[in-house]
Amino acid sequence: MSKTQNFQNHAKYYPLHHFIIMPMGLLFLGWTIFRIDFNSHQSASDSLYFILLGLIIFLISYLPRIYAIKNQNRIIRMEMRQRYFQLTGKAFYEKENKLSPSQIIALRFAGDDELLALIDKTIQENTTPKEIKKSVSNWQADHHRV
Repeated sequence: MSKTQNFQNHAKYYPLHHFIIMPMGLLFLGWTIFRIDFNSHQSASDSLYFILLGLIIFLISYLPRIYAIKNQNRIIRMEMRQRYFQLTGKAFYEKENKLSPSQIIALRFAGDDELLALIDKTIQENTTPKEIKKSVSNWQADHHRV
């Protein structure tokens, strides 16, 4: 069983992505930019070729993560609509329109017993996602996040 999740340890890092692929891609791109040489037609052509290659390597490693996070955020929004309906019997749309996507994602960690009060507090005080997460007392772990 995995350890208990809370505000201090809920961020996820994937070593292959965060500590190997992305740094290597950025290092290659930075090294390429550092070595730009426009002294001759051939060196300018080679420099532009490697800058393009560096950008492609960076984007190839970054875009799938963006797609996964966007999909995850849509799923969280659907989950929150379902939870709100189960707790109140009403649609979440009215409240949802008053919340930012990051606030909705932060509210996802609240237990059912405190969710409604936190939603109202967030709308009234425009609470930041970090403040929302810190105020959650019944943390609902999500070990399947991207």
